[in-house]
Amino acid sequence: HVQLVESGGGSVEIGGSLTLSCATSGITFRSYSMGWFRQKPGLGREGVAAIDSDRAGSLASYSDSVKGRFTISRDIPRRTLYLQINNLKPEDTGVYYCAAHPRYRMVASEVPLFDYRGQGTQVTVS
Repeated sequence: HVQLVESGGGSVEIGGSLTLSCATSGITFRSYSMGWFRQKPGLGREGVAAIDSDRAGSLASYSDSVKGRFTISRDIPRRTLYLQINNLKPEDTGVYYCAAHPRYRMVASEVPLFDYRGQGTQVTVS
């Protein structure tokens, strides 16, 4: 069965950095579009980053709110997805989820609709 397990969250000072990881199993990792979405306290889900499948060139897309600060990447041999977050702001506080979808090309805004997601990891910026 499909498993997505996030790690790397924590409490960080404003302006700090974090790298989130998502270990995957049960999917053909290189053939899936992957992404990250977040849920802020009391708000809905926001897709922040997506990366196309290897077949589609692993192109990345980002929401306007994170563009230039977040970088999504994948390590195919390790079957792991990453999200590098720089210059953290208080408004980045929330639970971050890794997600996967079998379509080979998706964009960041679609990530909350992906077929599979993990349990999330908390990021707190203060």
